[in-house]
Amino acid sequence: MNGLLLAPILLPLAGGIVAMLGGRRGLAAERLVGAAATILLLPVAVALFAVADEGPIVSHAVGDWPAPYGIILVLDRLAAWMLLVTAIVATAAVLVAIGRSDGAGRHFHSLFQFQLLGVNGAFLTGDLFNLFVFFEVLLIASYALLSHGSRPERTQAAIRVAVLNLLGSTLFLVAIGCLYAAAGTLNLADLAARAATLPADRLGLWQAGGWLLIVVFALKAAVLPLGFWLPGAYGVTDGAVAALFSVLTKVGVVAIVRCCTLVFPGLDAGPVLWAAAIGTLTLGATGMLAARRLSTLAAHAVVLSVGLLLVSIAHFTRDSLAAATFYLAHGTFATAALFLVAMRVSAVRGGMGDALAEGPALRGRLALPAAFLLAAVAVAGLPPLGGFLAKLAILDAATGARGAAWTFAAVLAASLVSIVALARAGTTVFWKVGRGDDQAAEDPPSSPLAVAGTGLLLAVVVALALLAGPAFGRADLVAGQLLDREGYIRAVLGGRPGGGG
Repeated sequence: MNGLLLAPILLPLAGGIVAMLGGRRGLAAERLVGAAATILLLPVAVALFAVADEGPIVSHAVGDWPAPYGIILVLDRLAAWMLLVTAIVATAAVLVAIGRSDGAGRHFHSLFQFQLLGVNGAFLTGDLFNLFVFFEVLLIASYALLSHGSRPERTQAAIRVAVLNLLGSTLFLVAIGCLYAAAGTLNLADLAARAATLPADRLGLWQAGGWLLIVVFALKAAVLPLGFWLPGAYGVTDGAVAALFSVLTKVGVVAIVRCCTLVFPGLDAGPVLWAAAIGTLTLGATGMLAARRLSTLAAHAVVLSVGLLLVSIAHFTRDSLAAATFYLAHGTFATAALFLVAMRVSAVRGGMGDALAEGPALRGRLALPAAFLLAAVAVAGLPPLGGFLAKLAILDAATGARGAAWTFAAVLAASLVSIVALARAGTTVFWKVGRGDDQAAEDPPSSPLAVAGTGLLLAVVVALALLAGPAFGRADLVAGQLLDREGYIRAVLGGRPGGGG
């Protein structure tokens, strides 16, 4: 079991190193290593999901140093859920990249693996400092992937994101310092165990550290007013990279959930998160309506999905967390699929790219508009797909809660605006033909791998709707385990008193 728990970290680490060395032998060798390492994560994630589904939380002390002194990896239902979502999106993204775009720059597959290393480590770690380390790994890789292809707009976006996240990393270190000064430990379970016994003179440091962490994670998740960086970055990068990036905002969301349910339930962050979520929903919906390119529309859809997640999470009830868990998977798959569809549209339309403007006719291509329609229905949350069921669950969980009327109004209005934006985009790209341009655009050949990658995500979106009952059941179990603080503490500390001073 310990080897399996280490696999989501060691596999991309080894894959990244070998891919970098293999790159000297040519792109084919690098592709083989990158694809193999990514695809192997799928059975690993499925196996870990099965282990977590048995119930007990599993922890592993790296180097046999017991918690809270050593490096601790923790597998609970939420971590297993996110590892599986990440593995599916990464597999689809790497297939599309091999089929279309990985040759545009150097070391793509090494960077892709290091990105997965950081993401998987962030989901599994049970220690705040190691969370910081994994955040830095995924961020450094993301800067390079964001500028992959060396286009000026991508380089500029990477620089802006790097500067902003350097500020976030500085605040993260300050928060860690505050919490260590207050509690003498950075292990999440140990911090949770010590929360109720802190002396009065350390409560100020404790609360300051907690709020700083929420701000840092909100920046990573692109929550208003810290989320303006995302559309300009995700909207200009490579489509396969943007699909993988759809997971990155969820790293910040999961970190917020973990800290607020386990370590800082006393902060009462729900009202603040709820207000920020309403603003994020508004930003995402209006951005989708104002978008002039399909990839930019998809980027704003990521922002909207974060807002919808936090609207539900902010109530911190079992029902609201379960609804958010289900939507987290659906929303990630849907937005990633939309990025991949936008990438194909850009290739088909040549110089026009994915601009939402009249262009050459796209005749004889039933698969592409069908793929867009399926992705659009998923992103908009329309029946019969899982987004509609998730929104119903989110609204049901909000019934009777504080600000329920505003929640209903914001969610329904954002949904309506997103439907209008997606419908406008689809009719413009697939139905309207520019004046005097009645000839169909020349269709560049489709890579079977790229088709398979996009098809995988769309198939998972459909499967999630067909298996909504079992999926909601698992999501409910995730929520129940998140609210069981004592169970997490016992699983990690094993009944031992916390260490530190």
